[in-house]
Amino acid sequence: MDSSFPSYVTDILLPCLLIFAIMLPKGMCALRVHCNEKDHNLLLNFKHTVTDRSHILSSWSHEQHCCEWVGVQCDNITGRVTELSLPCSPELSANTCEYDKVNCLAGELHLSSLQLEFLNYLDLRNHDFQAVTLNDCPHSCENINSSNLLYLDLSYNEDLHFDHLHWLSIFPSLERVNLSGINLQGKVDWIQLPTLLPSIKELRFDSCQLRNINPFLQYVNLTSLEFIGLSDNSFSSLLPVWLFNLSDLTFIDLSYNNFQDQFPKGLLNLQKLQTLYLKHNKLVGSIPVWLGQLEHLQEVDVTENLFSGPIPSTLGNLTSLTHLRVSSNHLGGSLPESLGQLLNLGVLEFDDNHLTGHVCERNFANLSKLTVLSVGSPGLIFEFDSLWIPPFQLEQVGLSYVVGPNLPTWLYTQTSLALLQITYSSFSLESQDKFWDLVAQVPRLYLTYNTIVADISNVLLNSTDVRLYSNQIRGTLPRLSPNVVWFNAKNNSFHGSLSPLLCQNMNERSQLIYLVLSDNFLSGELTDCWTNWKSLAIISLSNNNLAGTIPRSLSFLSNFTVLHLNKNNLLGELPLSLKNCQNLQDLDVGENKLSGYIPYWIGHNARVLRLRSNQFSGTIPPQICQLTTLIVLDFAENNIFGSIPPCLHNMKAMAFPRSSELSSICITSQGVVYKIIVSAMLHIKGQEWFYEGNLRFMRSIDLSSNNLSGMIPPDLYSLFELLSLKLSHNRFEGNIPKEIGNLKQLESLDLANNLLSGEIPQSIAQLSFLEVLDLSFNNFSGKIPLGTQLQGFAAQSYIGNPELCGVPLPKNCADQNDMKPVEENDNQENEFLLSFYMGLGVGFAIAFWGVCGAIFFNRNFRCSYFRFLYHIRDKLYVLMVLKMNRFR
Repeated sequence: MDSSFPSYVTDILLPCLLIFAIMLPKGMCALRVHCNEKDHNLLLNFKHTVTDRSHILSSWSHEQHCCEWVGVQCDNITGRVTELSLPCSPELSANTCEYDKVNCLAGELHLSSLQLEFLNYLDLRNHDFQAVTLNDCPHSCENINSSNLLYLDLSYNEDLHFDHLHWLSIFPSLERVNLSGINLQGKVDWIQLPTLLPSIKELRFDSCQLRNINPFLQYVNLTSLEFIGLSDNSFSSLLPVWLFNLSDLTFIDLSYNNFQDQFPKGLLNLQKLQTLYLKHNKLVGSIPVWLGQLEHLQEVDVTENLFSGPIPSTLGNLTSLTHLRVSSNHLGGSLPESLGQLLNLGVLEFDDNHLTGHVCERNFANLSKLTVLSVGSPGLIFEFDSLWIPPFQLEQVGLSYVVGPNLPTWLYTQTSLALLQITYSSFSLESQDKFWDLVAQVPRLYLTYNTIVADISNVLLNSTDVRLYSNQIRGTLPRLSPNVVWFNAKNNSFHGSLSPLLCQNMNERSQLIYLVLSDNFLSGELTDCWTNWKSLAIISLSNNNLAGTIPRSLSFLSNFTVLHLNKNNLLGELPLSLKNCQNLQDLDVGENKLSGYIPYWIGHNARVLRLRSNQFSGTIPPQICQLTTLIVLDFAENNIFGSIPPCLHNMKAMAFPRSSELSSICITSQGVVYKIIVSAMLHIKGQEWFYEGNLRFMRSIDLSSNNLSGMIPPDLYSLFELLSLKLSHNRFEGNIPKEIGNLKQLESLDLANNLLSGEIPQSIAQLSFLEVLDLSFNNFSGKIPLGTQLQGFAAQSYIGNPELCGVPLPKNCADQNDMKPVEENDNQENEFLLSFYMGLGVGFAIAFWGVCGAIFFNRNFRCSYFRFLYHIRDKLYVLMVLKMNRFR
């Protein structure tokens, strides 16, 4: 450059040229770069080896070069593929509350498709791959040039399986691996993975069903590991020693396991640790004071363990701490004031412990960044100044064990609340309009298990999610705004009609999907205003005093999934219009006064059908066999007659495992997914049980106390998953076939008060899970089969069968067996004596007639015979004369 140029021009021009030189390749190459041909072909090969049901890879074609394909990123200069990011977003199924992966990739994951030499990022999470295939490498898999791969995420491919993890060694540069949600049960080599991946920094094995963690292993070659996630597995040992020898760890998540140990002192070695999650375990002992020496700690969560002792005041030294959760333990003592020094604290939860003393504004005066607060224990006393204004604005607040006429006044200064939860407290809301004004702006309002003095008849509830159950609230029902999606007010003291709530005038369409008012004192008829609530999916009005008939307007609820009307005084028949509710899964109208025939129109999605304790009559319709998803069938205590339909083998949910798992229902409203836990009240094992989350495992048939007759159909014994079978108090005939031994899962069997006969089959002893057995008052005969289970039941299980014997009955089968040989001997002896006496008679007759014949037909014998008689006569005469002379 000419030196005549002014220096200021040079100073301006050179930086501009430098910036242009930097920007030029980036801009121009973005227009000119083309995908490497080898990478292009490898990606097309990957496309052809997978099943693409939703055409996710439709842009992968020869019409575009691969750098423009969905999920593919290339180097701007070389055109080589560096990233393949294709995570799937499965849709949530409303029926099962599980993710439906019909729109995700499936098939086998072929490693030959991963021979992209410059690939450093691979994300295929949430798809539906079934296997990692190793045998399709063109040469040896060890020769695959994949040394650049740094990040691998195959998480939540739930059906993905492989025999070992050694195939990961073909990516020696891996730093981050996520295999969460994949079943690795029995894959004990997971702990050896670091020897295959010397550069590993992050391991995620959450929800992998792992069991073995080698707790006493002293050392594992994980010197570079910074992040380890092992939550939601099946560990039940002590905490692993080797884990606390990894000095570079910054993140540990061992939550949702069954670890049983104390706080390991080895944590002191982890001076870089920032996050420690140990929640939902069985850890004991105290939280150590030396925990305050880990100065880099930002998050600590030990919720739901068995920790005792005080909360250490040394935690106030952790100036970087942002999250502290110690709820649901057995911690005692007072709340340390030193926690008020944690100026960066955003989440503080210490409720559900055994804390004592006072909690007041001094504990929170400096916590200006606090957004989540959960506080309360039975012995903790709230003592806040009524004029105190907190330095924080909370998003979530949980208060428990508040005792007093009023709630803390500082609560009304919180204008950003998204969740307000108050439990196990006692307070009054009479004439507290400011409380209802406050919660009107709170999306989630949870007031549960309280003693609340309040009449909320005139209150308009506006929160999206309102849970007011178990509070002893009195008065008539409140009104709901169209914004309310979830309303649960069960187990209170509400009385009066449903009309104030359901028949109100609304200018907007209601969003309500969940309505539960069970266990109150509601009366009157079921209103006919259901057409105003077409979004409703769950209705539970059980255990009230409702009367009248079931209105037809219920059939207009197209999203109808659950209907519980049991334990009321309802009359009439089930309206035929309910057959329009094809989404109905759970119908419970038991313990009413309903009549008519058993409905044949129940939708094919039904899983719980409970009509017990009514006045239904007629026969069981054969259409019941079409309910392939049914897991609970209860028609007990009605007037049903006829026989059981011989088609029960079609009820597949009771025959095959995992064919129907009713645990929850997911419903989406305004972009929010609500997970609803399905519940049912069932008569099982002679008692009434409430099933909620565990309803998914139940398989039950109860047809007891009717007028059913005929043979028990053989199909019934093909329902292999059946847990409870009750057919008592009917008129069933025939015997119990040996196929009953097929019901291996059976826990309760009641066939009492029938006309069953024959011997009890030996195969019934194979029912090793049997807890309840009642075969009383039938016509069974013979010996009770030997088996630990059968002899363990009381005699009441077998009484009323006169011909039945054996333990535990007092009638001994051995006595009967001994009597049979005696009777046989007596018969043999009688036959011998009869033959003997007959022989004597015949012999006497032959001898008599032989002598007579000789006397009459032989003269010499006759003369000799009479001379013999005369001789005997003379001897007897002389003998008598001598005897008489002696007495003289």
